[in-house]
Amino acid sequence: MTMAIPAQRRLTSGSPYPLGAASDGLGVNFAVFSANATRIELCLFDDRGRKELCRLTLPECTDEVWHGYLPDAQPGLVYGYRAHGPYDPRNGHRFNPHKLLLDPYARRLTGAPRWSDVLFGYRMQHAKADLSMDRRDSALAMPKAIVIDDYFDWGRNVPPGTPWRDTVLYEVHLRGATMQRDDLRPPLRGTASALADPRFIDHLHRVGVTAVELMPVHAFLQDRFLVERGLRNYWGYSTLSFFAPEPAYVPQGGPNELKQAVRRLHAAGIEVILDVVYNHTCEGNELGPTLSWRGLDNASYYRLIPGDERHYINDTGCGNTVNISHPRVLQMVMDSLRYWASAYQVDGFRFDLGVTLGREGTGFDPGSGFFDAILQDPELARLKLISEPWDVGPDGYQLGQHPPGFAEWNDRFRDGVRRYWRGDDGMVGELAARLAGSRDLFDRRHRRPWATINYAASHDGFTLRDVVAYSGSHNEANGEDGNDGHGENFSANWGNEGPGGGQDVETLRALAQHAMLATVLLADGTPMLLAGDEFGNSQEGNNNAYCQDTPISWLDWSQAADDPGAALTHYVGRLTSLRKAHCSLRTARYDDVDNEIAPGIAALSWFAENGQPMDTATWEDAGRHCLAMRRASTSDDADEVDVTLMLLNAGDAPAVFTLAPPALAWTLELDSSATQRPPQPVDGDTLEIAAHSLALLAARTAGNRS
Repeated sequence: MTMAIPAQRRLTSGSPYPLGAASDGLGVNFAVFSANATRIELCLFDDRGRKELCRLTLPECTDEVWHGYLPDAQPGLVYGYRAHGPYDPRNGHRFNPHKLLLDPYARRLTGAPRWSDVLFGYRMQHAKADLSMDRRDSALAMPKAIVIDDYFDWGRNVPPGTPWRDTVLYEVHLRGATMQRDDLRPPLRGTASALADPRFIDHLHRVGVTAVELMPVHAFLQDRFLVERGLRNYWGYSTLSFFAPEPAYVPQGGPNELKQAVRRLHAAGIEVILDVVYNHTCEGNELGPTLSWRGLDNASYYRLIPGDERHYINDTGCGNTVNISHPRVLQMVMDSLRYWASAYQVDGFRFDLGVTLGREGTGFDPGSGFFDAILQDPELARLKLISEPWDVGPDGYQLGQHPPGFAEWNDRFRDGVRRYWRGDDGMVGELAARLAGSRDLFDRRHRRPWATINYAASHDGFTLRDVVAYSGSHNEANGEDGNDGHGENFSANWGNEGPGGGQDVETLRALAQHAMLATVLLADGTPMLLAGDEFGNSQEGNNNAYCQDTPISWLDWSQAADDPGAALTHYVGRLTSLRKAHCSLRTARYDDVDNEIAPGIAALSWFAENGQPMDTATWEDAGRHCLAMRRASTSDDADEVDVTLMLLNAGDAPAVFTLAPPALAWTLELDSSATQRPPQPVDGDTLEIAAHSLALLAARTAGNRS
């Protein structure tokens, strides 16, 4: 018998707050929300979660929260719930006490779901489908919750607090980052401990990263349809618990293993941002399993179709939509966010399908209860908040429409950069808008340029290497007959589909990669790198590797050690150093672009190759592939003006640029076609830029004095 279970197994009334299982040293209080249950039982298990030892009815229900207190119980107790109530799917109720349910507030899990028909609340082969009821016990197939002591010694941990203006994001998969690290012992690979390995941190420093954006670390489900095909839910966008870390990521020390990683990253000056999935859960549609929320109170936790409550509103494309409009469900999400912000001291969140979270009854609303709750919260409002500004529901594309305080993934930037450097016609104006911080999308409500998250590649699509190596996706390993992934990749293979093609092809690919990386890191806004792009990591043309827990998705660190990967890594480090060194590359506000910062030099100016300002006819010239962008900003010491000039040539031949007046003592800081060239003075008033390349020039001058 587990030592965590007291000999006296009788619940007292306890307290409805806090929700979840809370140990006070003398016992454990249990509290769980359900508005429509008629009875809820607490089920206690042995240490391994295999034998159910007893069932105790929660004795009290206060404000729709069922609760009870177990004296003398200790952390380590393994438990689950069973909920009694109507099994009436047509009216949205799916109570089935034969199904063990995971506590929505579980802090740690033991075991994983073992796929069997018993995990479903209905008889799967029954003619009435989900209208039937399955009476088999699911406990043996279910993971369980473990009561934990949340204490962790954070010592002198101080979050880096990097200003948005100075932030460089690095989107990375916790497991994939280290699975192919030969310098780590196999048990450590793919774990939180490996993420904080000093050698990985050194690499982040070399690249100039200030924050890692971790793909989902909440415990998630290995979907049955993937398991049956011999695949895995690699990305993790199928949440099983909003409070517990994925057990596979913390096999050594449980939740504390992830906390240790956060502390070590903080000590190195690197922030930790979590990609979180509150828009849907792993339970899917009406034919999905009953694991937690569905069995506790389906009609409250999920958005159901009015008048057809058997079925779910599916704004997420994942089968269900979490009902954030319900106050208790919103409370659960807010409690989860505050828990990760306090217990794990993370520095921010990236909200998957953020439009879903902002939906009210009338559709997306930037003043929704979700956004209001976060922005008024004194702990959460100070963190970095990033939204994925779309979903698949009505009017689901809301780029630039989120409230102040939120940044947004900017897919217009991604697509514009890819199309411009691919050589598409008519892209100069679009690229210019993206380079200038997408002010056409974000310059409202006093938002800042940092609100646009600029990227050329993310987990969702091709890696940057594959953008220049494949014209179409190659997702055969997913087993979906190529019917998955993006159809519009805006990629080019530059003469050969996939690896190889000869030196000429590789030269063109390198030019395109260098140019796109420079565009991301030298544009106004917050740059984001996809892990591995800094050394040319490939996914073999797979642009939807969500189910590939294989070398297809894992970072290949052998590339980082050898040329050209090492050279590309060094180049990315130069780009981030330039960004840090020049305040004009990190515009702080959407001020009037015509403001004269120095004599004859406006804050932002555009020029053609001949040095003349761009006019309407020049902007509308569809065959134009060259552009010059000059930015000026008062330097930090306020005595000088920092001026940078970016010259871009996406054409197939070299282009000669005339440097617009006034004459300055320009230094060529970067030539993307010759990445090893050191900075050098510019002689004369013209400069030749190679095809598929860009250059960055910098100068200092005296500013206007009042």
